Amino acid sequence: MTSTEAFLVSVSSISVAEIGDRTQLLSLVLSARYRRPLPILAGILCATLANHAAAGLIGNLFGDLVRPRTLQIAVGVSMIGMALWTLKPDTLDEGAVRASAANAFVATLTSFFVAEMGDKTQIATVALAAAYPSLLAVVAGTTLGMLVANAPVVVLGRAFADRLPLKAIHYAASLLFLVLGVVFLARVLLP
Repeated sequence: MTSTEAFLVSVSSISVAEIGDRTQLLSLVLSARYRRPLPILAGILCATLANHAAAGLIGNLFGDLVRPRTLQIAVGVSMIGMALWTLKPDTLDEGAVRASAANAFVATLTSFFVAEMGDKTQIATVALAAAYPSLLAVVAGTTLGMLVANAPVVVLGRAFADRLPLKAIHYAASLLFLVLGVVFLARVLLP
């Protein structure tokens, strides 16, 4: 398992899984409210880096403590669980973005960091960091995946988001996680 593989799997799985996720909906709300794409994108980048670095450290620690065979099975099962979770569309709580005097960067940074807690992309980051030895490749990949999915929403706003075939994207993301889960399980279960 190479750093390149870790990076590519991380980018692709998170960018697809993030479409229609609550943090993407949050991006839409922030974009509509502040109409300042650069500070919003900077807030997403900083919040995601902090959140996914912490998740990645937990995943790496978990990966170091568990035998490789057991870890591969755990990651495979968690990816299949992510496949099922991805089929359930997220919603955004109305209170997620409160009226305040905070600028777009601070509002995005804080609300994104909180919204990512326990989110499927954070859980996927833990699993990916446990599976791959390169923490940097995983965190860089998951962070880029988050930006790939959210940047168009921030820049193009509702006009772009309303045209996405969300149901088909959720199925594709679910299929991607399912395939990843099967690959991890096959590495262990097939000689």
